[in-house]
Amino acid sequence: MANFSKAHVPQFSVDVYQNEYLPEGGREVSAIVTVTATGGGTTGGAVAASGHGPSAAVALMVDCSGSMDYPPAKMRNARDATAAAVDALRDGVHFAVIGGTHVAKEVYPGGGRLAIADATTREQAKFALRKLAAGGGTAIGTWLRLADRLLSSADVSIRHGILLTDGRNEHEAPEDLRAALESCAGRFTCDARGVGTDWDVKEVTAIASALLGTADIVADPGGLAADFTGMMEKTMGKEVADVALRVWTPVGTSIKFVKQVAPAVAELTDRRTEAGPRAGDYPTGSWGDESRDYHVCVEVPPAQLGQEMLAARVSLVVPQPDGSARNLGAQGLVRAVWTDDMAASTSINPQVAHYTGQAELAQAIQQGLDLRKAGDFDGATAKLGRAVQLASASGNADTAKLLSKVVDVVDAATGTVRLKAKVAEADEMTLETRSTKTVRVKK
Repeated sequence: MANFSKAHVPQFSVDVYQNEYLPEGGREVSAIVTVTATGGGTTGGAVAASGHGPSAAVALMVDCSGSMDYPPAKMRNARDATAAAVDALRDGVHFAVIGGTHVAKEVYPGGGRLAIADATTREQAKFALRKLAAGGGTAIGTWLRLADRLLSSADVSIRHGILLTDGRNEHEAPEDLRAALESCAGRFTCDARGVGTDWDVKEVTAIASALLGTADIVADPGGLAADFTGMMEKTMGKEVADVALRVWTPVGTSIKFVKQVAPAVAELTDRRTEAGPRAGDYPTGSWGDESRDYHVCVEVPPAQLGQEMLAARVSLVVPQPDGSARNLGAQGLVRAVWTDDMAASTSINPQVAHYTGQAELAQAIQQGLDLRKAGDFDGATAKLGRAVQLASASGNADTAKLLSKVVDVVDAATGTVRLKAKVAEADEMTLETRSTKTVRVKK
């Protein structure tokens, strides 16, 4: 749970973009809520031993299963990447390295403890990493549970895991991994990476999603060190943990959905926890200096022309150890106004339209790839064609480029495509893993 003094928290602001006008009988109100955190700088949280940055604890989970020896460079790259991540730790940060097989082992410091980063412990950790060898199976739930035990032993603001796997979770039942994720959710955040092409995209993305982190593919193990360093630097930039989007709605109003839509699509609707009368909290994880967008959709009771109402109030809170929540002082209002002006009530707010398209884009890619794997090539062509059309229209160049490795684009504007006869497995997995990444609205 976060423990920081008010003086060190970044300033949060909330901006709401919507068309508040509804036609007679209209009931659905959509808004894009932009949350921005600024001014955290290098201070935040309870000051670490070095006096810089919030207090943090990080667990690095490295796959050491037998498959990490094929090719032999993979294990060496994983050791080097973990060493690079250790080098990126700020002085005073608590940390541990876990070796993951069908069981989880403490590689450093051992004894159920966390080390505190300084020049000496970083060197000791890197020395311990040299002994990492591949052998055994894969049971990721055990790695996560050990990370949770170690991270929870530190009285810190930010708790974070970095998990690397190269294979499928074959040595525990799927429900064991699900149970581990449920028990770790809300206790620490975690970034997950798949190296090579023998791992399961849905498994790795589910881990990152449950633990409010990022997921990505590192198809070439040679790219691991740069990726790990970047992840650790982002983690070191986090200033405040456990931030929740609190949405209050008046009597008669119900929430249809709440989802993050930038920098990636993430469904939050089912993660609501009740927060007093007609209010619910949606978890957003840890924040540094950054901005994210959320799509809030509410259903309001029918009203007469000319009437207006507050459809929702969005604020930001951080839970406290005593069960209360501290408000971060920023809020946004979502309104509904009933009008007979057809032009006003039928125009779609550009932000809402853009992100509705980005969410559809992510879904079309995932459905298209699933249909392709199932042998339904007509269905796959239709879905991936729609994805190409949406990526092109919204200016999502990164996703368009990934799509072009899976389909031949005949006409992007109409979504006319042909499935490629041969697709490199790494290209297909990269598209699937990154399908939820969005571009922001051009202001």
